Amino acid sequence: MLATFPIIIIVFLAIILFASFFTVKQQTAAIIERFGKYQSIRQSGLQLKIPLVDRLSGRLSLKIQQLDVLIETKTLDDVFVKIKVSVQFKVIKDKVYDAFYKLDYPHDQITSYVFDVVRAEVPKMKLDDVFVKKDDIAIAVKAELNDAMMEYGYDIIKTLVTDIDPDAQVKAAMNRINAADREKTAAQYEGDAQRILIVEKAKAEAESKRLQGQGIADQRREIARGLEESVEVLNRVGINSQEASALIVVTQHYDTLQSLGEQTNSNLILLPNSPQVGSNMLNDMVASFATSNQIGEMMKNNKKDKS
Repeated sequence: MLATFPIIIIVFLAIILFASFFTVKQQTAAIIERFGKYQSIRQSGLQLKIPLVDRLSGRLSLKIQQLDVLIETKTLDDVFVKIKVSVQFKVIKDKVYDAFYKLDYPHDQITSYVFDVVRAEVPKMKLDDVFVKKDDIAIAVKAELNDAMMEYGYDIIKTLVTDIDPDAQVKAAMNRINAADREKTAAQYEGDAQRILIVEKAKAEAESKRLQGQGIADQRREIARGLEESVEVLNRVGINSQEASALIVVTQHYDTLQSLGEQTNSNLILLPNSPQVGSNMLNDMVASFATSNQIGEMMKNNKKDKS
């Protein structure tokens, strides 16, 4: 029995020695209490405490943490919307005592402040403004939280409005409005395109008619010049202007008939437009043949006189 006593003493001392040391992880603070009273704050590394006297009361992470808060509220135009706010915060290294002893449930405290600020700001805005001014909401939440949580040893790093989710019917209506607006824009573009095509087509048609008129005018000018030259030639051989004009008309008439006859696939038929025209054409043709014979006789007499 006496032999085992030293062993018990050694084991007891080993336990006491082992309980005297503890480690604190990086970016963590440990709170030491002595007989239930705050004693000290230990930072990362190997630490020593008095066994059976000092107690490791708790640990606080000094890392940046994130809390996601989902709030349902109403906008100025009576639309219910769910807003997700992400709050990034951390315990201030020099205020670990306040963070550990002054505030028991920091997440609940932060959530309450986020609810209060969002439900005070969003009802002042219309739904479209909530999407546009979400950064203003985040800034207002951060300012309120900083003022409230700094006292408890918490630093608000960033607040972000990460999601805005209106009611399903409201989203469907917004999509329909957007689709209708895009269809209206597309119709305007199509109308503009058609108007441009019509204007350009009209311009092209006007230019075509202008050039066609110019061509017809040039053609008539050349025809008149040719007729003038033909009349001058006939005048030289003793044919007056009236006879020369009749001869030219008859010649053009036969040229037209000849060109129609050369086109085997032509379906064009020349018909008189009144009953009297037939007899008139016959008389004109007889007079033309008589005139042609006279011209032939005159040309023969001229050759005899020259010889």
